[in-house]
Amino acid sequence: MSFASFDLNSDKKAPRSGAQKWPWYGAPIFCAIWFTIFYVAVIPSFFSYPKMLYIRDEANHPREFIGERAMNLLAEYSAIGNKMVGSVNNEVHTVNFIKREVQQIVEQARNDIYDFEWEVQYASGAFYLWDVATSYENVSNIVVRISRKDSPNDNYLLVNSHYDSEVKTPAAGDDGVMVVIMLETLRVISLADRPLDHPVVFLFNGAEEANMMGSHGFITTHRWASNCKALINLDSTGSGGREVLFQTGPNHPWLMNYYQKHAPHPFSVTLAEELFQNNFIPSDTDFRIFRDYGNVPGLDMAHALNGYVYHTKYDNFKNLARGTYQSTGENVLALTWALANAPELDDTAAHEEGHAVFFDYLGWFLVVYTEAASIAINTVVSVVAFIAIGISIYFMTKHPDADAPRAIVLRFCVIFVVQLGAVVIAWALTILVAVFMHAVGLGESWYYGIWMTFGLYFSTFFFGLGLLPAFYIHWTKHKTNMRLNDTISCFMHAHCILIVLICVILMCMGVRSAFFPMFGLFFYTISVLLQLIFKLIFKSKFFVYVHLLCQLAPFLFYTFLNYEFLLVFVPMQGRDGPDSKPDMLLALFIALMTMHFAGFIIPILFKFRKSKIFISMFGVITIIFIILAATPAGFPFKADVAAQRYYVLHTERVLHNENSTTTRESGFYVQPVDTRYSELYDTTLKNVEPESWLAENCASEPFCGLPLYSGRWLDWKDSARWIYNTAPKFPVTMELTEVSRQSISATKKRYEYNIKSGDRIVIFIDPKANVKITNWSVDETILTDGRKPPYFIYHVFSMVTTPFNFWLEFEHDAANTNGPYFKMAVSVHFLYHPEHYTSDFKDFLATFPDWTYTTDWFASYESWVF
Repeated sequence: MSFASFDLNSDKKAPRSGAQKWPWYGAPIFCAIWFTIFYVAVIPSFFSYPKMLYIRDEANHPREFIGERAMNLLAEYSAIGNKMVGSVNNEVHTVNFIKREVQQIVEQARNDIYDFEWEVQYASGAFYLWDVATSYENVSNIVVRISRKDSPNDNYLLVNSHYDSEVKTPAAGDDGVMVVIMLETLRVISLADRPLDHPVVFLFNGAEEANMMGSHGFITTHRWASNCKALINLDSTGSGGREVLFQTGPNHPWLMNYYQKHAPHPFSVTLAEELFQNNFIPSDTDFRIFRDYGNVPGLDMAHALNGYVYHTKYDNFKNLARGTYQSTGENVLALTWALANAPELDDTAAHEEGHAVFFDYLGWFLVVYTEAASIAINTVVSVVAFIAIGISIYFMTKHPDADAPRAIVLRFCVIFVVQLGAVVIAWALTILVAVFMHAVGLGESWYYGIWMTFGLYFSTFFFGLGLLPAFYIHWTKHKTNMRLNDTISCFMHAHCILIVLICVILMCMGVRSAFFPMFGLFFYTISVLLQLIFKLIFKSKFFVYVHLLCQLAPFLFYTFLNYEFLLVFVPMQGRDGPDSKPDMLLALFIALMTMHFAGFIIPILFKFRKSKIFISMFGVITIIFIILAATPAGFPFKADVAAQRYYVLHTERVLHNENSTTTRESGFYVQPVDTRYSELYDTTLKNVEPESWLAENCASEPFCGLPLYSGRWLDWKDSARWIYNTAPKFPVTMELTEVSRQSISATKKRYEYNIKSGDRIVIFIDPKANVKITNWSVDETILTDGRKPPYFIYHVFSMVTTPFNFWLEFEHDAANTNGPYFKMAVSVHFLYHPEHYTSDFKDFLATFPDWTYTTDWFASYESWVF
């Protein structure tokens, strides 16, 4: 008899539970069907792009985004090469490229309809970001305003992306593709005779990678900044693909209504926003600056596909996903038109009314509702779920062969405890595997081969979730008259109650992503209610048919989010810092996401004979994959595709000590970015100084006497490695000059200095005991918010040759009138001068294996006691 011919819905009592079971070979078929559904529905949906429009088609699509034109522009942009702030490539070649395109757009535009005004802005300023007092001089932006002649309005829409890059990268994905998409969007608008109630400001931002200075310069100093009432921010953490809307507002849910109505290719979820805002994503965007310094609400969108190439030389034109241009372009154009005509721009404060809850379904459509509506929906679904479960258990007691009602209720309570135990075991085993992999040095075995996560974490969770209930059913099948279908239903009812508890807890915590458990609850509750209706009408529950049919939608929803999470988050784990625990993070998220669908599908396996053996096979798969992780198949890194990252700085240190002696030394400062840097201990890092070297320097010098470059490096310095070698050759010699030293009072002194150097300066200030800084010439936030010294100052010049001038005021103990008062260190970084690399530095870089990627430059570090 075939598997399909079995009566799936028999309500007749059998002498043994086993008589109600299906043949054992149906279990692998059952699982294979779900895997097939995932591969034929989820993956194609994730990589679904609209058909690209070509320039030859433009006559038939006069108001539409032409993807080919954007693609051609990106090829030219990418060919410029690296575009570091302050470099000729950024400040001259890229600026000229954008200026040329803007000028052509203006010349070809409907100048009878539109007014244009545009300029290159050069901005200077100071602000506080990431534990760093940041300042800058002369960074560039290109600002374009388009407005209809017949619609004068002082409230503007701002659209922003950045054209500068990180070290060594041509930045095709981050953020060149968004730059060319903005240019094509501007072109289409300039040729269309459509309403444009509000002017649109296109900000081509020239300094995002340098601590987001360009956006700060615009929003704090430009004459149009105060007119910008809403924002579309465009960025990237990968190399194209479908852009994810991962931040909105804040507190402006009307923006999501426009996105829902007008974005033709929606791709957004509240969960991504809450993860980003709680620092689970090691990155940031200009959205923060516009929000914090301009109070501009908006939409923050970024590409996240192939994050392995982020901030590397592989972020090039060739590696950008081809479908990106048309998909993102159509979204940006539609949103720009819609928001530019939004009446809310005239009084955004009147629409500041809480958060929105939003999620797309497989990228097909978007669901949006308010936070208040979310609480109501979650509450109603949870309550109805409880009621439906109660009625279902009541019907179990009415079967003529059923046990006494009290026995059935008691059995359900026991099943609830068993299911709770199964969930706890599943979580514990999944986390235990992550801890084990990290402890034995096999972490990140899934980094290049994401398929490894199935055997290590998904299979582990399935195994833990299914084995205890399977044994319980086997041990109790002779002790109850409850039918197998009712027993399975009780396990799923129990799991539903656990999901309800999660939903309620998240709501009580104010987490908007409580919609996540609610989605599964909704469809499970529908299935229970349908079963009850069919039982009343047809005298049969159609249990399996109804349940599996209702599980199809949540299965696609949760597996789509799982797949999205893995593709986005796995590459990010390679740059989350040497002290991170990526396996633990991945295991936690996989367990959290998987329990929402697995708890309603795994119990169906109990319908098959030998279910214990089949569920145990998931455990066997886990063991096999752990073994695979110890083989070359599980090695996490691959040349040119998924490389392990290191910062490598050829450094000279000059330490002026309190006893008037000077120590001069040089070598290579290696800063791992990934957790598995022990892979190089026998080769590249075999000559590193012992950890005692770092401890001694941390005790005597601010920030361990290392040329740290950014706020994130403050958390990484404990894993720094130093290798002595010859000195680098600097194109510019750093000169520190004390301009003045004044006694303001008996206990206060003011020091003024200027520094002549390269275009990136990091200054560390470490006051001595009983001395504090009361004021200085850069942003004061770090002094007033209770931060403890040493302090970190980051300054960038752009095409400026005058020295950096700054001053500091110190207040000291009255008994310490002669000092010393503080130690100051100045580090100068040369990030885009490979022509000055020494042969020793080049030789050292060549020792790194081909499966690593070095972000390298040279720097100086010099400290004094004053």
